[in-house]
Amino acid sequence: MASSKSTTTPDASGQHELLIIGGGVAGLTAATFTARAGIETMVINDGETVLRRNAHLENVPGFPAGVNPRRFADMLRAQATRNGAEYQTGTVTELAGDIDNGFTATITGGQASDDTENATVDGENTEPTRELTADRVLAASFPDAEFLDGYDIDTRTADSKQYAEAGELGRTEVEGLYVAGRLAEHYHQAVIAAGDGAEAAITLIHDSDIPFYNDWVAPEGYWTDRGREVPPGCEEIDPTEQRARQEAAMAAMQEYFAASHDQQQRTFPSLVDDERNRLDWER
Repeated sequence: MASSKSTTTPDASGQHELLIIGGGVAGLTAATFTARAGIETMVINDGETVLRRNAHLENVPGFPAGVNPRRFADMLRAQATRNGAEYQTGTVTELAGDIDNGFTATITGGQASDDTENATVDGENTEPTRELTADRVLAASFPDAEFLDGYDIDTRTADSKQYAEAGELGRTEVEGLYVAGRLAEHYHQAVIAAGDGAEAAITLIHDSDIPFYNDWVAPEGYWTDRGREVPPGCEEIDPTEQRARQEAAMAAMQEYFAASHDQQQRTFPSLVDDERNRLDWER
């Protein structure tokens, strides 16, 4: 919840076409799809995702021997931002508004930019609070639906978690508001979260009336050689461009896996005294 001594930082405010709450697997996958479809996308992430607590990720397609979860998380964020999504940190404490007038998220802490600073109230340092507005919202955060209390959305509480009910394809009963991933009480697996985030994102794209067939990059002539137009959201590339993209992809992967990840392993927060909740071991 917001601090009782929070302040609003006006210059950190902004208007966006889409606000994605949660920078885990579901949220960042959704951001990649929406940004690629031309939707101006802002991701707000609160702290470190549960994915980073894993010791080794072994059931994600495309990594036969598994992958370091922290490396995988870094790559998801890089993919989203490379395709045009913006990324900030902070905790969304409240969401208000609707699709007709826009949604407004109140965000406490974190960074809107590298020069975001804490404010001072009565001589005490406080967490900055800012507001972001968006035409639509996709919530894919840790399962704590308290920030959705202002809406008539069914929730379920289990221990310390509160889930929000998602309808067909990630839609909720509130037009313009979507829910995906663990917040929607879907299975706690990275590949399922990714698919769920992508499904909600494509649903949102269609609901936004954006001409969109599919997100495909096809070889030159795939459609045009059959006398067809390239469908919306698709692209044909010639052999030169294909080679250039493949070389760029190989170079990026080589860079990502050139050395061990520099972030130490994390365990469950209550198991260690270290304030960063990490095991003391050598990488």
